Amino acid sequence: MARKPEVPLPPYFNLDPKTAAGKIGDPVDTARFAKAAAFAGRGRDDLAKRGYSPDGRKRLRKFSMWEICRYLIPVAPAHLRRVLNKHPDLPQGEGQGNGKWFTLEDVLKLRDHFAEEGVSTKEYRPYRPEGLPAKVVAVANFKGGVGKTSTAAHLAMSAALDGYKVLVVDLDSQGSMTSILGGRVADEWQTVFPLLARDYANHLQAENKVREAAGEPPAPLDETLTEALGIGLHDVVQKTHWPNIDLIGAQLNLYWAEFQIPVWRMGLRNWPLWDALTASLDQGGALDEYDIILLDTPPALGYLTINALAAADIILVPLGASFLEFDSTGRFFDMLYSTFASIEDGENAARARAGLPEMRFEWDVVRAIITRFDASQQTDLANVIQAYFGDMMNAYRQEYTALVGQAGETVSGIYEADYRNFNRETYTRGREAFDRTYAEFKELLIGSWWRDAQAIKEAEHGETQTA
Repeated sequence: MARKPEVPLPPYFNLDPKTAAGKIGDPVDTARFAKAAAFAGRGRDDLAKRGYSPDGRKRLRKFSMWEICRYLIPVAPAHLRRVLNKHPDLPQGEGQGNGKWFTLEDVLKLRDHFAEEGVSTKEYRPYRPEGLPAKVVAVANFKGGVGKTSTAAHLAMSAALDGYKVLVVDLDSQGSMTSILGGRVADEWQTVFPLLARDYANHLQAENKVREAAGEPPAPLDETLTEALGIGLHDVVQKTHWPNIDLIGAQLNLYWAEFQIPVWRMGLRNWPLWDALTASLDQGGALDEYDIILLDTPPALGYLTINALAAADIILVPLGASFLEFDSTGRFFDMLYSTFASIEDGENAARARAGLPEMRFEWDVVRAIITRFDASQQTDLANVIQAYFGDMMNAYRQEYTALVGQAGETVSGIYEADYRNFNRETYTRGREAFDRTYAEFKELLIGSWWRDAQAIKEAEHGETQTA
């Protein structure tokens, strides 16, 4: 009778301690961390530059006639060719016939032409009410790995392809967004740090005027604050390889803001630290210069994230369709409530003593977005999450596709990927995953702008009737 083959034991049985000791090497001291960081830095630079040109700079690829007519400008290829023949002053692209390729700058000029000369019922330029400020959008969740940076980057690129002018602000000291957009940041003075320092310094100078009038000694401005007073928004904004996306980048030293901000607050208790970024964007003219300001936040509810959320008109909260991410996101919302309700209570107590009206935080819209979705395995749990979050959930669930993975290998967005490197189905499906996310975001964006415009009209109408 044949013996049954023995089932091998799991790999964690019968391990030899002496052999194990030989594999772990010498004890690790602090210098070993520096060595690991140096190797990782070299590797990071090498991997990041896979999507760069030979001169070390990122370049945005050109767009084909097919892409322009399929995704960017609602015109038929034959009509576009007729327009180009009739108007030789317009960008003519490179190549011949249907094989012509155009830069995004070319596409933006073609958009302007069709907006002036095209059919009035077609949307050649995206909706933006005249006279209203940019919308500030924060992408946030204090759980890492949920797709914050990927979502923010692709929304920025989608909006840029749609014709909006976008400012991206990287508030995460890991600098992933900065890498995607090809930014170069030498130190914290090329991040939002000096803008926050300048806001504090301005408040400190105003406080010193009050102290001077009361005969009290002024609070000193140290070297950091003095230097920050000479730095404005445009000093830290850099151009990217996208003609209509600008960037305020981040790097590791930005993390020191999390330690410095509470120190400043202790030095001046009436400094509204949560408003520093809002004031910097407003005073720097960003709300007029751009259409959308996208804030990519770190995976923590620290002072930088609080500034981003306080500045935002729209908050997007990415999460995966898993129990842990659902649980963490629920705690994130609870923390938002505790934080901003506490700020409101403290401020309103002081305002009541001064006879001032109450303040409150308010956002146009807040939406959670399911990212990296696998319909074959996560549909049931996604439905549960949708049921509990209700109207705070986006309807569309962003699928993870092969295109997303391959684009990530070159530290690029899917909109930067050349469709000729994929089969048409892979490209179309991958692009659709983010196009649908952008469509839902754009609906939130233009809806909130339209509501603002209507409120202004109603207020003006009421003033006219009163007069």
